[in-house]
Amino acid sequence: MSKKVFETAEQALDGLTFDGMCVMAGGFGLCGIPENLIVALRDSGAQNITAISNNAGVDGFGLGLLLETRQIKKMMSSYVGENKEFERQFLAKELELEFNPQGTMAERIRAGGAGIPGFYTKTGVGTVIADGKPTREFDGETYIMETGLTCDVALVKAWRGDTQGNLQYNKTARNFNPMMATAGKITIVEVDELVEVGTIDPNFIHTSGIFVQRIIQAKCEKRIEKVTTRERGAA
Repeated sequence: MSKKVFETAEQALDGLTFDGMCVMAGGFGLCGIPENLIVALRDSGAQNITAISNNAGVDGFGLGLLLETRQIKKMMSSYVGENKEFERQFLAKELELEFNPQGTMAERIRAGGAGIPGFYTKTGVGTVIADGKPTREFDGETYIMETGLTCDVALVKAWRGDTQGNLQYNKTARNFNPMMATAGKITIVEVDELVEVGTIDPNFIHTSGIFVQRIIQAKCEKRIEKVTTRERGAA
């Protein structure tokens, strides 16, 4: 078995967590979140974490678990509207928040993973997003400079992975995971299916194993963020 493969999320995080660490966690809402690794991060006891994630989880699940235990010092997100504990901590000035437009956040992570320290975008010009950021004119238009993002540990969720860390994502669960996999000093992945090298068609590998240091196979709850139903037969 490859040295990259670990039996549990706790073992995969062993020796990598520390107070003040910066963590990226994949996912969009509750879709494609590394839920088992998040639980293991909570159980590690690491404090004053800076968490980079599109969402802040929900109460009692995902990154919401780390908010409940007050392990997150700062969130860097684009949407946080589903978490009452997040709202309480933010309004009470107990939690730092850096809002990012969603596309800008994705590009900041991609840039960080590609070794690009900064880039210019029109998104946010003329709003509070631009406050304190350098600007530059291109073809008569104003752009603001955004910096690339990296982290100490990236927690990623994939559908399938092989024992060398080559990954394949499934539909919407692909979201932020591929960018984050490249932006971590250490990238840890949980997969639904762990297969041998050669099982995944190379044409359909979304993340190369060169970016992955540790991988686990784990069962996921796949919780639905908002359940919306209608009566059978209704239009």
